[in-house]
Amino acid sequence: MTYELFLALVAFVFGTVFTPGPNNLMLMASGANFGFRRTLPHLAGVAIGFPLMILPVGLGVMQLFDRFPPLTTVMTVASVIYMTWLAWKVANAAPPAEGEADATPLSFLQACAFQWVNPKAWAWRLGPSRFMLPAAI
Repeated sequence: MTYELFLALVAFVFGTVFTPGPNNLMLMASGANFGFRRTLPHLAGVAIGFPLMILPVGLGVMQLFDRFPPLTTVMTVASVIYMTWLAWKVANAAPPAEGEADATPLSFLQACAFQWVNPKAWAWRLGPSRFMLPAAI
């Protein structure tokens, strides 16, 4: 491994490991709002859902991206569109309504499913080189 590649790897690992992602923030908010015990299914969903998302990589699904490079571009464009849509929704969200809320913590299955739309998890799963935007975009 070259020195430059090692430095890039260290920077990527630092950025993904030492910065809070949506799971950390959602678990913190759930714990504050619903308490530790009611947040445990959410925590278990994150702990089980993330490895279940990583499993296909270990089984060789990444070979699809190696054999069909346009899939990487499709994934990149879809990710940018999704993140832009999320940013738009957050920017234009109405303020919370006054009064009693019928909120519940995320369930185990909801937390497992969230891993598939967690952009930080996808970036970790595919590695930094998979999400470099092509020069044409």
